[in-house]
Amino acid sequence: MPKIAPLSSIPPPARSSVRPLTYVDHFRLSAADLRAALGAALSSGGDFAEIFMEHRSYDFITMEEDIVKETAEAVSLGIGIRVIRGDRTGFGYTNDLAMDKIRQAALTAAAIAAGRTARTLPRPLRDRTRASSRYLLRRPASGASLRRKIGLVREAYGAALDYDPRIVKVKAHYSDSLRHILIANSEGLLVRDTRPMVKLVCAAIAEANGRRESGYCGGGGRTGLEYFDETLEPRAIGAEAAREAMLLLEAVDAPAGEMPIVLAPGHSGVLIHEAVGHLLEADFNRKRTSIFWNKMGRKVGSELVTIYDDPTIPSFRGSYNVDDEGTPPRKTLLVEKGVVRGLLQDRLSSRLMGGAALTGHGRRQDYSHWPLPRMANTYIAAGDDAPEDILRSVGRGFYVASLAGGQVEDSGKFTFSVSLGYLIEDGKLAAPVKQATLIGTNIDVLRRIDRVGSDLAFGLPTGTCSKEGQDVPVTDGCPTLRIERMTVGGRT
Repeated sequence: MPKIAPLSSIPPPARSSVRPLTYVDHFRLSAADLRAALGAALSSGGDFAEIFMEHRSYDFITMEEDIVKETAEAVSLGIGIRVIRGDRTGFGYTNDLAMDKIRQAALTAAAIAAGRTARTLPRPLRDRTRASSRYLLRRPASGASLRRKIGLVREAYGAALDYDPRIVKVKAHYSDSLRHILIANSEGLLVRDTRPMVKLVCAAIAEANGRRESGYCGGGGRTGLEYFDETLEPRAIGAEAAREAMLLLEAVDAPAGEMPIVLAPGHSGVLIHEAVGHLLEADFNRKRTSIFWNKMGRKVGSELVTIYDDPTIPSFRGSYNVDDEGTPPRKTLLVEKGVVRGLLQDRLSSRLMGGAALTGHGRRQDYSHWPLPRMANTYIAAGDDAPEDILRSVGRGFYVASLAGGQVEDSGKFTFSVSLGYLIEDGKLAAPVKQATLIGTNIDVLRRIDRVGSDLAFGLPTGTCSKEGQDVPVTDGCPTLRIERMTVGGRT
């Protein structure tokens, strides 16, 4: 098997050393102020109003060409106000928290979603903030010194550059953030959350005989800097990026045609995220643009395939205590033994789909965007097969070690670029492969999964998912999977 080691989990620090994050009130608005803003939002006949307030501190460091090229600190603060009336959404936002500016944003949202019914008054607010946290850390990375953070970047950079003389260029990047969130709505909900995030990534370019190839690795999550001491050290991140670049220098051209495919655990989960997860987000289904819109309760895949999205996994990049609408998230069953069982819901889709149960998947990029149903941590559940047996079962085929992303249509057709693959010969990994693509349709692939490994793992905890111009952090995973046959695009 390749040396790439996907994460099965982020080992938390000992409970005795975990410190709860302290929510800091940067907004200085009373419950009466919030109710007044909600009342203004409902003044034109809206059915529902919501306030989302956010204070975010953000640090980043970039190193390339042997120097620390950029460091920066940034702070943002603002409020977004949403009004729902039937299937219409009004939205206004401001980064000025003076009450007249907040009222103006509320009235803007109200005008967009205006109705003819009598004005609804917001209910008294009740605090529903979660007592415990899914962010298990000793100290948020935002509180560490700049010297400590630069040290991590230098360590990853140096490990990549020193890996081999043929590594000619390296770029290492570090970022962390701490977000203080407050959500209040016209149904009386008030909830707060304090969300940490940290990430360290490294990219390396190898060159030999006029040929260049690149490799990438990274780590992080809703954790502290202890992650880089205890789970994934910076030098391992740099060395893995360089190793992948060096492997690809020796890679052969990808084969072309239909053949058996084996997907590596963890890193191949992006295929499930893109090809299946997006199309089980509720908005695509209520609009009937997803291939799954009329397939609830129907079989779309192999009995070996069960898919979940779980925002409650401690410290994962895609996890949170409450979603961006204030709903407690829950592990959501999407596909059970090949049968579609659920969708990822937000408040708007739930209302328009007859009151479907909320799953806690309403997410937004920041205060200047309204929420959409989004994935968090999406994965195929483990099966019973030993991964070594799955590989041995393929006489000649293609092993996908990691994917670089792809394109998926509403119809389910997709193409994915393989960042690192291997030929399979006589049940063993052979030459590394470059410039391969996977081509297919999601339902066809789900039906052709005929072996599922017991080795569920998650890929690099550095992923970001884009939808309608909004980016949110996510994680995806899978065990070793065998697909009976799939089209590989390469050189004939």
